Amino acid sequence: MTHHVENSGFGAMALGVAPAVLRKDGADKARVRVLTDELNRLAGALMDLSGVTDVRLAVQGFGALDPFVNWQRMLEPKPLLDAPVVRGCCLQAAGRLEGLKAKAKALTSPTIEPSLLHPLVWAAAQRLWNDGHLRQAVAASAEAVSGQMKQLTSRNNASDTSLWQQAFATSDPQEGKPRLRWPGDSDDQDVKTMQSGLLSFAPGVNMVIRNPATHVAEDFTEQDGLEQLATLSVLAKFVDRCVVVSVEGVTTPEAEPVWPEPAGEPSQVLTRENG
Repeated sequence: MTHHVENSGFGAMALGVAPAVLRKDGADKARVRVLTDELNRLAGALMDLSGVTDVRLAVQGFGALDPFVNWQRMLEPKPLLDAPVVRGCCLQAAGRLEGLKAKAKALTSPTIEPSLLHPLVWAAAQRLWNDGHLRQAVAASAEAVSGQMKQLTSRNNASDTSLWQQAFATSDPQEGKPRLRWPGDSDDQDVKTMQSGLLSFAPGVNMVIRNPATHVAEDFTEQDGLEQLATLSVLAKFVDRCVVVSVEGVTTPEAEPVWPEPAGEPSQVLTRENG
């Protein structure tokens, strides 16, 4: 419309007969031709837009008219469309698209972002994961989480599953066998529930995630890998919150995460734990 004027209002020329928009005096004809071609190209690209937004115009004798594809009817004698109507349709379509976008966003399922997992888990998995070695990435993360537990308890003299069981055991700590305790009053029912849950959860994660990923040469799908990394991340975050109870007393772990050594090459041979 920079190069045209609406044929409306006082002094309008032959309303209903003359075009709805008229080229301005002195308008650059070559520029108008280029813009017209570009609008026709865009109209083709938007051919399905009215079907998505449900914006159409009922024109007597012509049925439902697509205002975007037929925009050029404003330039013809006896125009079927005029500028205010097409402009209004554009605004309605834009609003409808905003609504559809908001609806789609609200209905979108949440996704797992690997880089937002527990730093210990993702640091161990990242290189292998990005190289497409999904099973090995999970195995490396599981080893890192087990290493976190071993460092807190200063133990590495049994199989990982056994060490997890002993770490969260509800019995009193023994010499050389400290325990990981969920923080809070040990007589509180919620604290007891968390401690019992971790006693089952931690060894279970080791048996159903760490062991198969380490010992079973079976390909993972990306979804499988993400779910298992997320589970390891949950376990690592729980361990972060625990305190270490030994015969000497209670120790609160350092807040800084224990970073794993870089994972080995995917072809590295992993040995089966005893027990």
